[in-house]
Amino acid sequence: MRIDLHSHSDASDGTRPPAEVVRRAREKGLDVLALTDHDTVAGWDEAAAALPDGLTLVPGIELSCNQDGRSLHLLGYLFDPDEPELAAELARIRDDRVIRAQGMVDRLRDLGVDVTWGMVRALAKGEAVGRPHIARAMVEAGAIETEDEAFTSAWIAQDGRAYVERYGLDPVRAVGLVRAAGGVCVLAHPRARRGYVVPDEVIERLAAAGLAGIEADHPDQAPPDRARLRGLAADLGLAVTGSSDDHGAPTGDRLGAETTAPDAFAALLAAATGGALRVPDGGAEAR
Repeated sequence: MRIDLHSHSDASDGTRPPAEVVRRAREKGLDVLALTDHDTVAGWDEAAAALPDGLTLVPGIELSCNQDGRSLHLLGYLFDPDEPELAAELARIRDDRVIRAQGMVDRLRDLGVDVTWGMVRALAKGEAVGRPHIARAMVEAGAIETEDEAFTSAWIAQDGRAYVERYGLDPVRAVGLVRAAGGVCVLAHPRARRGYVVPDEVIERLAAAGLAGIEADHPDQAPPDRARLRGLAADLGLAVTGSSDDHGAPTGDRLGAETTAPDAFAALLAAATGGALRVPDGGAEAR
């Protein structure tokens, strides 16, 4: 069984519609795919309605958290999206994403970059606008040649001239919210080559709060870091997951590039009570 527990659609910052994401997943030989758009569940229904034979959908999300002023991401699975406190926090995060993106557009224009909010909004087809949409607008405006160039100190990296801070959940609270909604949480790409390197002590604190797993096998994590994360997961009793973190064209349509072992997936399923797996023809799979 081939299981990929981290993917994105154009409901957030991926480039493929949810229906195309699940179709491509099956073409890549996947049996299970989690759709984990940033701070939104807007793609779930379209993905579920378009499921090809042989593919099971795990409804999920990638939650934006703030740890000591740094961005930390949690993957939530199989939770009830209508749980009031969690739903309210997700709405607040999405609203702040818009305010933040508008602020970055303003700063870029002050720096002489001819981007507009209308350009960014047109690229953000879903409700979760983010920095990748701004980067794409900068390419369209001719300010940079590739989207990666936007994520530097010259532009919209965390230390960049046009960067604007955003609201994010405290990660311990986020784990609690997902658990209260019947779901499970996995720490996303904690040792990726770009971004915040999550210290061991933070992972230990999240484990004590109810974290269920660590995403060790990720395209942006080097083998020594994966090994370190596997050892930490074993010490803390956490599941180890593997995922592509595919965003469509920007990441080379890499669905299935990394996968999760069936026993780790089973451990996550056993800990979740809030939502059902989706199977073809609009059904829900008993667990």
